[in-house]
Amino acid sequence: MNLLECTSPRIASLDRRTPVIFPIAALEQHGPHLPLFTDSLLLGEVARRAHTSLGDRVLLAPLMWLGNSEHHLDFAGTLSAGPRTYLDLLKEMARNFLHHGFRRIIFLNGHGGNMIPAQQALFELRQETRGDPTPLLLHATYWALGEPGIPAIGELTQGEMGHACEWETSMMLALRPDLVGEYKKLPTVPFGRPFSPANRAWITRERSQPGYIGSPHMATALKGEHLLATFSRQTVGLVERVIAWDGASWDG
Repeated sequence: MNLLECTSPRIASLDRRTPVIFPIAALEQHGPHLPLFTDSLLLGEVARRAHTSLGDRVLLAPLMWLGNSEHHLDFAGTLSAGPRTYLDLLKEMARNFLHHGFRRIIFLNGHGGNMIPAQQALFELRQETRGDPTPLLLHATYWALGEPGIPAIGELTQGEMGHACEWETSMMLALRPDLVGEYKKLPTVPFGRPFSPANRAWITRERSQPGYIGSPHMATALKGEHLLATFSRQTVGLVERVIAWDGASWDG
């Protein structure tokens, strides 16, 4: 079910064990060749495909296009909610549905900058509802739900998601090729090792002057379709686990 298409009585009639999925993405620069709405377009497609497979067993909220994109603000067109503002916004969205009685909430994420605020929002909310044993609050980034299927795409040169990279450029070529600019002559911007395994705070200009990270010139529409199919299938797999959860156990 799509939340935006439902009446209030329809929502009130649902089983409160129905998973509620909030897609959270961004509107930010994606190098010289991809549109600002890339993260939202790609997550929207993954969520759409997953919802088509899951049907009325889930409730899909409208995509939240504003994300935490502070590290991209040196590039024109980027819109961002500050980390605390964004965290509080996500908390309140989830809290609304806890208030309505729903107990299985998933933030389906499509932007790297959203990861920490989204996880912290749910962590804080769980502490605030500690007297209630029933909530299941999950954050999941769509490209990090498991590796099966990706190694089979032998032409992929990147082993991980970058930014406006081989993976994202390929998916955009499969989804909206009309929005992809010249990418075939763009040189690779390496991922680097920024004091790994420590986590370095960074802004995009420190890592990439052109605004992308990875190898967009290696992108193809065929790779993109494989990636979209894989990520959508893995999203369905996670939601199936949420549906099957017994409501009490730690494992799921």
